[in-house]
Amino acid sequence: MLRPILAIALAFALGGAARADTLPVAPLGDDGLHKEEWFALTFKDLAEDIETARDSGKRLVLVFEQRGCIYCKKVHEDLLTDAEIRSFIEENFMVVQYNMFGAEEVTDLDGETLTEKSAARKWGLVFTPTFLFMPEEVPEGEVSARDAAVATMPGAFGKHTFLNMFRWVHDKGYEGDELFQTYHARKLAEEGSVSNE
Repeated sequence: MLRPILAIALAFALGGAARADTLPVAPLGDDGLHKEEWFALTFKDLAEDIETARDSGKRLVLVFEQRGCIYCKKVHEDLLTDAEIRSFIEENFMVVQYNMFGAEEVTDLDGETLTEKSAARKWGLVFTPTFLFMPEEVPEGEVSARDAAVATMPGAFGKHTFLNMFRWVHDKGYEGDELFQTYHARKLAEEGSVSNE
């Protein structure tokens, strides 16, 4: 009788230890999107958001999602619940969530005011989730967010690819000769990871 109880207690203890670095999943909002408490709520004026992020010592990243998106669910349930990933992003990036089919007003960098849905169409976004990494400074001239973005990540990837994309942008890899794929392979080798995610 004591053995089954000990086995169950050990299973719970080990399970809890394995999940020690796992954070809670964000709840779904009325629009069907996960609502991360640490995502920034803004007026979606891109120039203002770039400046706000910079003044906070962070970079602006936009994430486009949609209701029922299985890959958006993966990002929130598998990736943003990972303490290492969330900590790095939260410390270094200001994330603003956009609804691919939403009606909230957006002000593009070129001054055009449009809805989230129209912005997604204008910027050529067809997959969710899509992460648009914005430059550190508001670009001069009339340029759209799509043209100003320093990197784009469509879809949901494994932990290493996802985290390394944020690291590559943070390290300004887009300014050098090392493409993301090369950077990612180097990071995997340095970490001794056998995963190609």
